[in-house]
Amino acid sequence: MPEGRITIRTGEAIVLRTWPFHEADLLVSFFTREHGRLKGIARHAMRSRRRFGGALEPMTHVKATWAERPKQELVRLDAFEIISSPMTAEVDFARVAAIQLVAEVLDELPEGAVEDAVFRLALAVLAELKIDRVWMPVTYFCLWMNRLMGWMPDLNSCVVCGNRLVGQTACYTPTHDGLTCSDDGRPGSIPLSPAALTEAARMFRGTVADLATEDWPKTRTPALRRFAIETLERHLERRLQSARALARA
Repeated sequence: MPEGRITIRTGEAIVLRTWPFHEADLLVSFFTREHGRLKGIARHAMRSRRRFGGALEPMTHVKATWAERPKQELVRLDAFEIISSPMTAEVDFARVAAIQLVAEVLDELPEGAVEDAVFRLALAVLAELKIDRVWMPVTYFCLWMNRLMGWMPDLNSCVVCGNRLVGQTACYTPTHDGLTCSDDGRPGSIPLSPAALTEAARMFRGTVADLATEDWPKTRTPALRRFAIETLERHLERRLQSARALARA
């Protein structure tokens, strides 16, 4: 590509975050299906809503058009056309926190790393994040993100002795890899019941849409959700503020 040539790209994307940038501009972090996570500048977005409208709301699924120039980290955002927006449906504190959790995790992906499976996961989970029905999709998303990133430990065997964990209470700590049996639990271990491990196996076998037909209150497998979130936090090396907010819902 010759020096200075501008390349115009168009593709599906999910808006993650925006920040004020210079005068009326916005800096936008967005996750594309074909080019991974990118950052770009939406010129005059704070002054005029003509080009972007409500398309810059977090987790809005858009058809994006942007311009890239060699050796420049920030792209120029030209247009976002809304395909779907989670904000068109009814919201409450828990649903907003859950949407923010998905955005916060995706915003930690390396820039430019193409993750089509993650893109499809995010869209599928967003479709099921509804009022009073956030807990299963959030758990599903966090479990699958760990698996897709290669961070999910073996849920069937003790990492210390190798014994099978099926039908047993397993243990984990937020600071160590792998599950252990009760006999090999580390100091400060947190238990995962056989029911929680069974639910995890179901989530890895089934779709979020199918599982969403069941009743999943906050009290159903909270330890599994905690395990999935804490595993993410350890590998991302940061606390997820949206997860803290969701826990208060």
